[in-house]
Formats: sequence, structure tokens, C-alpha cells
Amino acid sequence: MSYFHIPVLLEEVVETINPKPGENLVDGTVGGGGHSEAILEKTSPDGKLLGIDLDNEAIIESKRKLEKYADRIILAKGNFIDFVKFKKEYNFHPINIFFLDLGISSRQLNNEALGISFLKSAPLDMRIGGYNHRTDGRKTAEHIINNWSEDKIVSVLKDYGEERYAKNIASEIIKERKIKKIVNTRQLVGIISKAVPERYKNQRIHFATRTFQALRIAVNSELENLKTALPQALESIKTGGRIAVISFHSLEDRIVKRFFQKESKDCICGPEAPVCVCGHKKRLEIITKKPITPSEEEISRNPRARSGKLRVARKI
Repeated sequence: MSYFHIPVLLEEVVETINPKPGENLVDGTVGGGGHSEAILEKTSPDGKLLGIDLDNEAIIESKRKLEKYADRIILAKGNFIDFVKFKKEYNFHPINIFFLDLGISSRQLNNEALGISFLKSAPLDMRIGGYNHRTDGRKTAEHIINNWSEDKIVSVLKDYGEERYAKNIASEIIKERKIKKIVNTRQLVGIISKAVPERYKNQRIHFATRTFQALRIAVNSELENLKTALPQALESIKTGGRIAVISFHSLEDRIVKRFFQKESKDCICGPEAPVCVCGHKKRLEIITKKPITPSEEEISRNPRARSGKLRVARKI
């Protein structure tokens, strides 16, 4: 059994991207290789893959899954914003498709060393891929909770988790850390439980979900990385190339939607400007006017697909 999530919206990805023989793919979150495998089948006989993932286990899994395409694939450990470096290093060009699946794998959720899941007692690390070379190495969830100011923690919970009780939770964190250092997920869940009202604990979504999401996003700079990668992808793909992103929460989807909207317009001046002064020229055609979401049948097979949203645009 694979420890990587079942590829979400697999048929829809292939149909909407419409890969053609000889086209090259950058899969910036290659995971278990499911989406890449389906695209490689369509780009036969000589379409290539540059697959990237922060998780070394993902690289091992995708290498195994894509073994029959071994002469057409390059797999690299890193963040998807490193793809510009990797394309130069491996002389990988042209790029016809840039794809991201921003979901977290089952293996990562179940990895007790990461502390991403609130259902397991684990250290509050949350660095996907281990040591984060983009920081000084101290940016773990534990460091944030025990060292950042109350206002900064409130901002993280609001901005990255859209947590309505951010102030209550941050205040309770400050109280608890004065008594004892907060070092594991069970402690943090207990703190959140004290901070939120009882009615909040009886909803479909677990009361700790948004806090854990916010901390994971902050630790891994997930939204900032997405904002960086999309313009890089647009610069890198050929005319006619496609950018496709599957997101799993509203913050990611909003970034993709706004980027596609901006780059599909000739003028991005505000309504107050009497004439265009920006000189912006549209470079994308949006293929998915609305995000594509999983069917009820897919959700019944794979409940974790429920929140997936696919957006695709073509470079013009």
C-alpha cells in the first residue's frame, strides 16, 4: 500500500491539460508519481519529466512507480520553487506543462516525527523535508509557539488558518508557555481545547484543524512559495504551455485564482485610473473558468479529495 495520497482529480487533470506526445512536464510536487505517470503515458514516446519533492520518501516512491519511464525522468529533492535551479542544472527544456498538487501525503500526516497531525502525540516540528535551508533552522512549530509574540501568533492563526478564535488561542498559548514549554501536539491540542468554546468542538471540522494548518503553512512558507513559483512557471513555460494547480484550501486557491486573473488581462490598473498606465499585457488564457472539483464518486472512494480544486491556464 502506498503511503502517498491517491492522485486527486487524475482524469480531470489529464483531460484539461491535454498532454501531447513529446511535451515536457515539471511536476513540482511529484509525491508518489500518480499524476506524472498518467501524463508521461500521454507524452510518449519522448516527453520528459522533471519531478521535484521535498520528501525523500516521495522521490523513492515515484522512482519505483515510474520505473518503466526511467530514461525519460529526472527526480530531484527540493522545494517546487527550486525548479528554476533544477531546470538549469539538468538542462531541462523546453517546459510545456507545470503542475502542482499542493496536498499533504498520508505518509506525512502519519509521520510522528513531523507533528503535522493533531491526532497523534508528536514533537511540534512540521518541517516537511526536514531542515529548512531557507531559514536559520529554528523555524519549527515549537519555535513559533514558544518564542513569537502574541500578536505575531494571532496573525499566523488568522492569516494562514482563518481561525476565528485566534486571539483566544494565542492568549492561552502565552499563558501555558510561561508555566511550561510547549513541545508536543497533545499539549497544543489541550491548549486549543481550553481556548475555544464548547460549541466549536462539536463541528464537523476538528477544533484544532485550523491552528495546525496555520502553523504548518507558516513553518514551510507554503503561501509565499506558491506566490513565488507561479510567476516563475509563467516565465519558464513555452507559448502554449499549461500551468495546472490542485489546491486544498481557500488561501491557496485564492492565490492561484488571482494570479490567473491578473495574467489574463491586458490592463491591471485600478478603476480610478482614467487611462491605462501599467502597460501590462495578458499572457494567460484561463482554461478552467471555474475550478474543477472532485465528483461524488471520487469523494466516496477517497474522502480526502473532497476539498481539492483544479485550476488550469495556457500561456499565450
